[in-house]
Amino acid sequence: MEKETQTPHKRRVRYKGKYPKKFEEKYKELQPEKYQDTIQHVIQKGNTPAGMHISIMVQEILEFLKIQPGEIGFDATLGYGGHTKAMLQCLDGNGHIYATDVDPEESAKTRKRLADQGFGEDILTIRLQNFCTIDEIAKEVGGFDFILADLGVSSMQIDNPKRGFSFKVDGPLDLRLNQEKGISAAERLDTISREELAGMLYENSDEPYCEELAKAITDEVRKGNRIDTTTKLRQVIEKTLDFLPEKEKKDAVKKTCQRTFQALRIDVNREFEVLYEFMEKLPSALRPGGRVAILTFHSGEDRLVKRALKDGYKAGIYSDYAKDVIRPSAQECAQNGRARSTKMRWAVKAEK
Repeated sequence: MEKETQTPHKRRVRYKGKYPKKFEEKYKELQPEKYQDTIQHVIQKGNTPAGMHISIMVQEILEFLKIQPGEIGFDATLGYGGHTKAMLQCLDGNGHIYATDVDPEESAKTRKRLADQGFGEDILTIRLQNFCTIDEIAKEVGGFDFILADLGVSSMQIDNPKRGFSFKVDGPLDLRLNQEKGISAAERLDTISREELAGMLYENSDEPYCEELAKAITDEVRKGNRIDTTTKLRQVIEKTLDFLPEKEKKDAVKKTCQRTFQALRIDVNREFEVLYEFMEKLPSALRPGGRVAILTFHSGEDRLVKRALKDGYKAGIYSDYAKDVIRPSAQECAQNGRARSTKMRWAVKAEK
């Protein structure tokens, strides 16, 4: 790599005379057979290939769910379909899995990918709807023997700059899981009050600088400077935290960006409301003796899930539940950095 060159406005890094490829050029999922060596190299380095997703805690999930041929299951968040495929393999061609996803773009790709691998509509039904509608599907099929809810955002969505999930690349500040519904994060910031934004940042991501950020963002919008790209939001965050000592600033900005984007994503997708509704409907969707595993990725989700399972256990709805979280192994975290914040909780429906 040649020496970095500085300009008065921004740093520019040149890689052997070429700039880094655009996302579309790195999107290995379009022709994976052409990129097997590259894909394996990226995975071995502990990263996720662009346009792909590495499922987390697959072995731990399967060990707990104890899926048997002939059973009926529910995958709350289809995503890339890695967990779905592993569960389908346990059915050995006998049984059925129902899966939901709100992302029309990615679910269509996953439907085709799984069908090409032999998992068609005879064993897998995919619904383009929110997983909080679990009661509707459970009523149709008579309940589920096993349920998985992976509450994380797929790598395909995070990596694609057009979706606006990452502060690392420029793109529209959208953050919706389904871009055909609701309002974008940019539109949300257009009208939000300082008090409401501070509350959102604190409640959705425990942001320590919630008050300072809320003031800076709403002041910027009131001046007529619309925050409609990921870069603009990151720049406001950087400017707001400019008072920090230089040695602390870089890490603080990165973590605050992560928390701010998370808080906005949770808000525009109504994630807490959806999860609360799902946890309320969960007991009646499980058959007696049925098992549920839930992967959470931040403290707000985990608290909500933990409370619901504990209350269900006390009420006699569940015969057992996870008193402590199960975490990914150190080896998995080393191979997949996005696994580090994962917590798994589980419960077993009482037989009576």
